[in-house]
Amino acid sequence: MFDHPSFDAHEGVHAFHDAQSGLKCIIAVHSTALGPAAGGCRMWNYASSDAMLTDALRLSQGMSFKNAMAALPLGGGKSVIWGDPRKDKSEALFRAFGRAVDSLNGSYYTAEDVGIDTSDMAMVRRETRYVAGLDEGAAASGDPSPITARGVYLGIREVAKRLYGTGDLSERTVAVQGVGSVGAHVCAYLARDGARLVISDIDQVALKDVSASTGATIVQPDDIYDAEADIFSPCALGAVINEKTLDRLRVKGVAGAANNQLIVPEMGEFLRRKGILYAPDYVINGGGIINVAAEISGNYSRDWVDGKLARLIETLGEVLDEALSTGQPANAVADRIARQRIAGAKAAAPK
Repeated sequence: MFDHPSFDAHEGVHAFHDAQSGLKCIIAVHSTALGPAAGGCRMWNYASSDAMLTDALRLSQGMSFKNAMAALPLGGGKSVIWGDPRKDKSEALFRAFGRAVDSLNGSYYTAEDVGIDTSDMAMVRRETRYVAGLDEGAAASGDPSPITARGVYLGIREVAKRLYGTGDLSERTVAVQGVGSVGAHVCAYLARDGARLVISDIDQVALKDVSASTGATIVQPDDIYDAEADIFSPCALGAVINEKTLDRLRVKGVAGAANNQLIVPEMGEFLRRKGILYAPDYVINGGGIINVAAEISGNYSRDWVDGKLARLIETLGEVLDEALSTGQPANAVADRIARQRIAGAKAAAPK
């Protein structure tokens, strides 16, 4: 565990198993320096327990940085459930997961992520109050995906401004990988701006729906890396910028909703060398956790959410400008700022 390349001084990594429901999950708490850890729950049919652990650790660290960059009073954590979300869900499983969350006594708040929806969170809520992304309740805000998507769309415009001198996307082509709950909303925003879209996904129904509503061109999942486009927007799973895909990219910018897009941090430097401007994923995709933070506060305000999102997009612009002016990879700039904010909170905490 402590030698794992993605451990990064996690405060706690908790494994839970419930034989009756079949629950196998990991809750990783990276940092509570800024507040209780918060991050969604992902359900995925992992190839191995090591793959599951790696995903949990990387996602948890990413949430620490995401919450820090969004200036939220939250630390970073993440939960992953090993299972097929299409056939392994049950009330017993989610209630067992809720008990696991509750056992951490408020050090971690959960919400939706890949493979999980608001109905699943409603079952989790029966066992713990440390859950957000609900449809019902005094401060319920529902699925945070639309807010995430709006932030990604605004972030794409910020990247375009720096590449082309304008955020006008009417003459631009954007290749969107993944048209699920976030990606479909991103496509809708881009289409309204007149952008040309190239899309891919393993879900054929979702592809056809998005293509019909936006006029997007559909390509096979592996062909999205070869698309002739101005900006590549990964909105599915992580590690898509890797040694196999890097040389195939024919774009000037990468800006998408997926977490952990770089298989290793060094890929940020390789993108820079190729002349590709990268919007660090945990900055551009922070809209959803802003929405969740408002719900956790117990006093949800859409005005507060919109204000925080606007400031986050300003922060993204500042990161991009520093990267361009200093010749650093954008992810290195963002990492430094996030770590400084977390370290500052630790130093200021009562001893």
